[in-house]
Amino acid sequence: MLAQFRQHGPHVHHLRVALLALGMALALSGCKTTGQTTRGSNITTGSVSPADGPPSLRRALQLQEAFRKRPGDAKIGLPLARTLAALGQREQQLSVLRKVVEYNPRRQDIRYHYGIELLKANRAVQAEQQFRRLLREGKRDWRTFNALGSALAEQNRHAEARRNFQLALRQSPGNPQVINNLAMSHIMQGSPDQAEKLLREALPNARGAVQKKMRQNLALALGLQGKFEEARYMASHDLPPAEVEANMAWLRKMLGSGQTWDKIANNGQNSRQGS
Repeated sequence: MLAQFRQHGPHVHHLRVALLALGMALALSGCKTTGQTTRGSNITTGSVSPADGPPSLRRALQLQEAFRKRPGDAKIGLPLARTLAALGQREQQLSVLRKVVEYNPRRQDIRYHYGIELLKANRAVQAEQQFRRLLREGKRDWRTFNALGSALAEQNRHAEARRNFQLALRQSPGNPQVINNLAMSHIMQGSPDQAEKLLREALPNARGAVQKKMRQNLALALGLQGKFEEARYMASHDLPPAEVEANMAWLRKMLGSGQTWDKIANNGQNSRQGS
């Protein structure tokens, strides 16, 4: 999944585009669903009937009708939310999950899932509220601390975020997901050297999608320090040559034009504080 950091200001806008190109991401449970979101309380079907539409749409319509009759039923609401996400209906998905949480306030697993989906939808403040409630209720495992740290990092509250990542690591030492997030927070606050150290130590223990994210984050950390050959080598593990070269060219241009990482990071922080 790709969880973007919210930054402001023209320089940080270009940085954010580059981070997306490099595959920079917070490592969280679950996958991000892509697709366009259609606004409104119901699925927009036009003249398509449940019998005529594609299987996913027919399934969503059937589940939606059942959910109207039994609002808050997790056995209906959770599959409906998954189906809506697959259709790109993000607003409706979150609306369904919110209702399921309201009807099932003691289901910590559902609240956690809702928080993760809020985070994927760039609603970090709302996600933070869900994770903090879970902590108050006693769900103090590494996943909750990691998720709360991610929500705080999205708000540029990096000192708080890193405290939560450290709490997660106390319960799950060496966890690549958490270390990736901790390193990413260091990158976003202008310390790519610290991120490099963390990522190099943890990368051999990572697997799958998390390993790919860590490699791209390490490539970014290296590039931001002017270590372009190392950055190119690391990025080339997962990206096509043309994309790697485009990323390297952007980093060279940024660093060579006086737009140093510290300046960009400070611009983002100052803009956020003044907004």
